[in-house]
Amino acid sequence: MTKKIGVFGLLILGALLGWMMLGDHSKPTAFDVDESRLSEMELAGKRLFEDKNLSEPKGVACASCHVPGQAFSGNNGSSISALALGSRPENFGTRNAPALAYSGFSPAFHVAEEKLEDGSIDYVPTGGQFLDGRAADMAEQVAGPMMHPKEMNMPSKAEVVARVKAATYAPLLKKLHGEDVFDDAEKGFAKIAMTIAAFEHSAVFAPFASKFDAVLRGQAQFTPQEAKGFALFKDVEKGNCIGCHVGDEASKDPRDWLFTDFTYDNLAVPRNAAIPENKDATYVDLGLCKQPGIEKHTPKGVDAKSWCGAFKVPTLRNATITGPYMHNGKFDNLRDVVKFYVTRETNPEQWYAKNADGSVKKYDDLPKEYHGNVNTAEVPYDRKAGEKPRLNDEEIDAITAFLKTLTDEPKYMPKN
Repeated sequence: MTKKIGVFGLLILGALLGWMMLGDHSKPTAFDVDESRLSEMELAGKRLFEDKNLSEPKGVACASCHVPGQAFSGNNGSSISALALGSRPENFGTRNAPALAYSGFSPAFHVAEEKLEDGSIDYVPTGGQFLDGRAADMAEQVAGPMMHPKEMNMPSKAEVVARVKAATYAPLLKKLHGEDVFDDAEKGFAKIAMTIAAFEHSAVFAPFASKFDAVLRGQAQFTPQEAKGFALFKDVEKGNCIGCHVGDEASKDPRDWLFTDFTYDNLAVPRNAAIPENKDATYVDLGLCKQPGIEKHTPKGVDAKSWCGAFKVPTLRNATITGPYMHNGKFDNLRDVVKFYVTRETNPEQWYAKNADGSVKKYDDLPKEYHGNVNTAEVPYDRKAGEKPRLNDEEIDAITAFLKTLTDEPKYMPKN
């Protein structure tokens, strides 16, 4: 009898360990997937998104670095929080992996023309995927990490197609795209990418299920601190966050509140010593101006070097669960990000490394020739060293509290 109970106990223990490893014990999130609500195309995209056979060596899927419970951000269990671990243990990505939630709303990369009050034209890089906008859309984005040697490391599109052809879900791809979908590698890969993009454009990635959305719908109320934070967020003389993280104040439709204008900004984020490449003092990530083919997008008379150091403005939706923050993952704490915005110019010694003589090495992750590209004109950056910041500690706390209302949660899921 004792032996039988012992065996049964071992079985239970094994099941429990398996359950823990699978993560089934985690609490529900707004990004959990009810497959019954997916179209066949979206379901096929989900299968591809979760397929760990599509890396070399096998073991890494799109979902490894874009985890549902983290608004489809993540780092695949990396020892360097700022960079995702690739399919090989010695390899890491080159930038902080962006969250994919709400990314499908970004337009294709283009340079918009904005007429200023004096009649001149400002050229504004906008849209695209990745932090430098190098992919036009979600389908084009797929090939980036899948083929990158430091990420999923697949040797070719043909190999991707061959592995999908051998997958258990291959019949669904044939049903959707035709029996010959795998016959041509280039066309087959394009169909695979399109299918993954269909899943990424589904409501799973954009649930609009935050407290903020519930407030818009009249189903919840801000606390006094959250309301104060929202007012400061919008105040063009205080936080002015809405200058880039936009929303339509006249609208109660959550889709008009994406909290990004999909443009690019140069914030002079401090250098992150945890990034292996940064051990080389000459290494620098210049962002937008190094986007492949940027020349074809650059208007006549505009020097693409003026965009060096600029990275895409992310949505603030789910900011509480998508850290670390910034293109180089420099900040782990959301409040620190807000504080950096308002004290970068007034108290640079809080953020940047020191020179040998003890002076502040301001903008220490950007060559001096590009310091003029840094956004110092807009509120709250328009201060000088020693001046009073646009926000005090209490106001920084209030904006941080408001940002927490942008996290999608099951209890705020819209009732369809």
